[in-house]
Amino acid sequence: MPATPDPQEPAAAPSASDARQSPRVVLGFDFGRTRIGVATGVAITGTAQPLRVLPVRRQRPDWDAIDRLLAEWRPDLLVVGVPRHADGSANAMTVAALRFSRQLHGRFHLPVATIDERLSSWEAEQRSFEPAAGRRRGDGAALDDRAAALILESWFNQQRSLASCATPNS
Repeated sequence: MPATPDPQEPAAAPSASDARQSPRVVLGFDFGRTRIGVATGVAITGTAQPLRVLPVRRQRPDWDAIDRLLAEWRPDLLVVGVPRHADGSANAMTVAALRFSRQLHGRFHLPVATIDERLSSWEAEQRSFEPAAGRRRGDGAALDDRAAALILESWFNQQRSLASCATPNS
């Protein structure tokens, strides 16, 4: 999955040096029209864990459930995966995910970063995760939170890569 920055980030994107501050709790989102996968991660370790899958009802995210997650995890930053076509061009889901990221920022006043998330759901299915209790292989809902974890880890990797490029060699 490419970890390139999305040029249409809705809020002031955190800098690479921001990602090195510790500890830093981040929530990642895999936005979809029927479900939103959510993962939590810590920037200092660059790791993410699937958290849960939230339903989308009547084409609206469950803002109350998102509010409860934000109150519980108290993240410093939110990261939203933005899907694109293989050639990098936008599609309907690109527009919807960018709108979701702007709404997150507007509702909760937290910084929101976006990242290209092409193939994150496919990669989540391909990885050899141990199925959690009650999850069956091939269950799409089971993959959304894992895809969110991959999105978040990609963002952490991108931030580390940017930080190493900005650091002069000794």
